[in-house]
Amino acid sequence: MRGKNDLELVALTKRYGGTTAVNAVSHLFAPQSYVCLLGPSGCGKSSTLRMIAGHETVSDGSILLDGQNIAHLPPAARGTAMMFQSYALFPHLSCKDNVAFSLKMKGVDREARHARAMKLLDLVDMTHLADRLPAQLSGGQQQRVALARALITEPRVLLLDEPLSALDPFLRIRMRGELKRLQRELQITFIHVTHGQDEALALADEVVVMNNAVIEQAGSARDVWGAPRTEFVARFLGGHNVLSLAQGRFALRSDAVRIDTQGVEAVVTHVEFQGAHVALTARMAGDQEILAHIPEAAFYADPKSPGEALRLTWDEAQLHKLTA
Repeated sequence: MRGKNDLELVALTKRYGGTTAVNAVSHLFAPQSYVCLLGPSGCGKSSTLRMIAGHETVSDGSILLDGQNIAHLPPAARGTAMMFQSYALFPHLSCKDNVAFSLKMKGVDREARHARAMKLLDLVDMTHLADRLPAQLSGGQQQRVALARALITEPRVLLLDEPLSALDPFLRIRMRGELKRLQRELQITFIHVTHGQDEALALADEVVVMNNAVIEQAGSARDVWGAPRTEFVARFLGGHNVLSLAQGRFALRSDAVRIDTQGVEAVVTHVEFQGAHVALTARMAGDQEILAHIPEAAFYADPKSPGEALRLTWDEAQLHKLTA
């Protein structure tokens, strides 16, 4: 069911010479949702984002926003805004003037554009640094200014190209919360490109997994992680084993595998302490490797070492059939 400000891709294609970067991708994004385009380098996610933004030409297909094809429009006329990975702030302009720059280009008078810029800086908690230059800011502060600058045009869709990749791990987690808060507050669609599985699962109302220029699977973060459809999705998201059994090919969550006196014979090949659990890798018959996440207390009650034989078991209901 379509609603106001829906964004829809219809057979969207991007070719660079003889290479197809995005291959006839069709997808309807729900309005006012946080969507993560997730996939490895070269899968087509950034090209898709840049076509939506108008920074890449469309080879074939359409980009519909509220039913209107915006594929032929210049970036400023699309109702979208893009926050770049590099932030791309003007070094000679203050935070306030960086945020207000697009309004200046539209001929908005100084007082009005500065008033609007200060409202956006307040939204990202940066009013106290409004007169500083970008070089005087930390990476996280620069990101907040870039975000305010993207939002000042009041876009219907905000596009974010790996916005957290330049931040240290602690700040990255903090900024995830800030991005989610802003999206809920502004009630607009955020489309966020990342290759980080944890980032996508933490942020997204919908995860769109791309591979080899197409969408491999899309759905809620819980559904995509809990019920991967393909071997690629199961392996890329992590936390799953891909097993070839007599009944076919299955994904099995690592935390569903247990050490037991009954079960499949295996030999431990690797043990890694990971805090709340221990990651134990073992080799079963047929050279199949299996990963088990064993709760820390349970593992150290009867620890295992590489080379040691053991038996592994799991609930058959936890096996998830893969389609490819």
